[in-house]
Amino acid sequence: MGVELSGAQARGVVLRAQGLVSGVLPLRPSAAPTARAARRVAAVDATLRRLGAVQLDTVSVLARSHELVQYARLGAVGRDAVETAYWGGGRVAEHGAEATTFEYWSHAASILPVEEWPLFAFRRRAFARRGFHWHKEPTKAIREVRRALADDGPLTTAGLGGAKRSAEWWDWSDAKVAVEWLLMLGEVVCVRRVGWRRVYDLTERAIPQRHREPVAGAPAWVDDEGVVGPTDDECLRALLLRSVRGCGVGTRGDLADVHRLASRSVPRERIEALLAGLVEDGLVTRVEVEGWAAPAYADTTALAVGTDGARSRTTLLSPFDSLVWHRGRTSRLFGFDYTMELYVPQGRRVHGYFTMPVLHNGRLVARVDPKRERDALHARQVTFETGPRGGVPASAVTGTATALREAASWVGSEAVVLGRVVPASVRPALESALAAR
Repeated sequence: MGVELSGAQARGVVLRAQGLVSGVLPLRPSAAPTARAARRVAAVDATLRRLGAVQLDTVSVLARSHELVQYARLGAVGRDAVETAYWGGGRVAEHGAEATTFEYWSHAASILPVEEWPLFAFRRRAFARRGFHWHKEPTKAIREVRRALADDGPLTTAGLGGAKRSAEWWDWSDAKVAVEWLLMLGEVVCVRRVGWRRVYDLTERAIPQRHREPVAGAPAWVDDEGVVGPTDDECLRALLLRSVRGCGVGTRGDLADVHRLASRSVPRERIEALLAGLVEDGLVTRVEVEGWAAPAYADTTALAVGTDGARSRTTLLSPFDSLVWHRGRTSRLFGFDYTMELYVPQGRRVHGYFTMPVLHNGRLVARVDPKRERDALHARQVTFETGPRGGVPASAVTGTATALREAASWVGSEAVVLGRVVPASVRPALESALAAR
């Protein structure tokens, strides 16, 4: 029989793995506003490497999601620190030999540690084998993009001739189709973003050579498709191990979801076999978690550190935060059924447009739909989790008030304005907690 974990123990391991427990990361939130710039950048970098991937999204409420992920763990490190750690702050033409990150398709479009670049060879091969499927192959444009980047890169699509044929969002130009195809195949890398537009360069310039070649004595990496990197099984095994370490504890489905590994070419049985190999090697431990129907896997090193629940940070979480991006896992871990209503018609929304879970004392205690308007943070709706008899613990109210006040201060708002509170009976206590200092 594997190791047995209670729900509280599983949450403790997960929160520690996710960098949401005090002392895990090299910068405490209380020290972030006054820390030296280099220390803040290093802390953001350490957070990215601990998580393994930070999802990107165009929606910006309070801040873009990739900033919210860092804020949730490090506090007010500042946009400059995040941008510098992710993309060099947009102040350099390219990362070159000093690249520490790259952007690729992982859990959707994500920022990834550069040492993971070879591990996505399995996905680059899959794209190569599949070929074009959503646009006609622009053979001439592919040659022109290669030549333009070689001569003048790095470039945005504007420098390559424009991104669209018309005003329709889907009507990409041949140059845009070509450069995105080359990015999928690994010939091109997104080295940074400017005004949320990708800046592309050739991989041979953007990715350090040590990440484009096997270690001495290992087999050559270039395969029949011309894709550089380890074998598919080597890639998948390494990414699964990183996923276990970033999750702390997860089922096969949870772990595969981190980098969206499951597909027709990577069936469930293959993932299970690779996880079994990691268990056999002692890197991963098979566990049974209280209340979970499926078996789970835990980071062996994390279990050795301990499973006692530590005090978590009190904070708002982005809907795209890796703690909550797998909704089934969120429900199993926290008893918190979470639906992102961004794409739900307004009249059918229950909790709001951009509902952000509130993490407090190791639990998800509420959800907030925030919006910054002028000099105030408007909590358009605050919905508390209730107990069996409909009650809301006092600690959940004070924790939510703390999270709202800190978020308001972070975005430069002088006040928190409450909209609807559910249940309404909690409103006076929340107003009182917000007023307290």
